[in-house]
Amino acid sequence: MTDTSRTNPLTRLGGIARQTWRDFLSVYYANTPVWRWLKSGALVFLGLFLWMGGNVLAAYWIDAVALRYAIAYGFVLIAWGPLTHVLVVPTVIRLRRTAENPTVRRIVRNGSKINFTTFLVIVAVVGTLAPGVMLLDFSSGFGADGGDVTADLVCETDGDPVTCELETAEGVDHVVLLSGDEEIDRSDEPPYAVSAPRESLSDGPSGKQFEIELRDSDGETLRRFIRTV
Repeated sequence: MTDTSRTNPLTRLGGIARQTWRDFLSVYYANTPVWRWLKSGALVFLGLFLWMGGNVLAAYWIDAVALRYAIAYGFVLIAWGPLTHVLVVPTVIRLRRTAENPTVRRIVRNGSKINFTTFLVIVAVVGTLAPGVMLLDFSSGFGADGGDVTADLVCETDGDPVTCELETAEGVDHVVLLSGDEEIDRSDEPPYAVSAPRESLSDGPSGKQFEIELRDSDGETLRRFIRTV
């Protein structure tokens, strides 16, 4: 008689999943000083990667809501990861062994679930509110598209309307100011001054923002600048 547990793929996958989960828990609850610092460092690195990488991508995909929550996840993880493995996990392990109060014992039995749930709630709140300290402005550095056009763009963003003009420009036929996909203003003559009311600007990762496109006589974009108010 054959042993079906050895031939059934679902059974094997279930065993692999259970073993993986047990391995994960053993690493999660490893409580030596070396493990605590290794886990904390790894989570700080992951948090920085998600935070910085998300902000870079958000400079291109301004309205991507999922990116904002990925940024929030990384931003919170930078602090929450070390807090979990330096303070929360050791405390839970100690209380599981020493707590005598039934209520305390019930809480610490679910300590990891409570900790992770609290973390996710904080991520959801931070991702929804999107505080300025969480969002980095990479739009100026990553928002200029190539081309061999020589141009110096000067913008005044403190007033209303915001204004921009080119101090020098070679090979430019006209300049347009865009908010989202909408053209707000256009200039066909040097110094190619354009302006827009603040309320007409779109929301970027760190405030109101707009685009300046330098175009040739065929309407092709030669260079693009993204500016944040």
